[in-house]
Amino acid sequence: MSSMGGQLSMPGFGAYCAAKFALEGMSEALAAEVAPFGVRVLIVEPGAFRTEFGGYRMHRSEQIDAYRVSTGATRASVDEMDGAQPGDPAKAAQAILQVLDHDEPPLRLALGDDAVDSIRAHHETLRADLDGWEKLSRTTSV
Repeated sequence: MSSMGGQLSMPGFGAYCAAKFALEGMSEALAAEVAPFGVRVLIVEPGAFRTEFGGYRMHRSEQIDAYRVSTGATRASVDEMDGAQPGDPAKAAQAILQVLDHDEPPLRLALGDDAVDSIRAHHETLRADLDGWEKLSRTTSV
């Protein structure tokens, strides 16, 4: 179980997203390693779901005043979202089961409008950077 944070990061969530990035990298390798044995891997990347994420169970580091300018909005959003997240956990479970029953499931499954939109926007940014700097990047080959 990953998160849309396994594909992109946001201010104030560096440690969380780093763990999800690592999980996704390991899962990609695992998928390739076990495929010859008929074993499949599914990386689930939910957006904001009503799972008490951001609620009283969330452990937070102390806020550093100097970082309010970059992390304040993210912290406020998380504070306000508990119980109001757009994602329905029961619908997520149904979607996961549907994918697991599919003959050709994807490696990754984004769940929720926010996850699909955020991951897509991030991929477009990555693509633009790759395209914009491709000529320079290719100058480093022998």
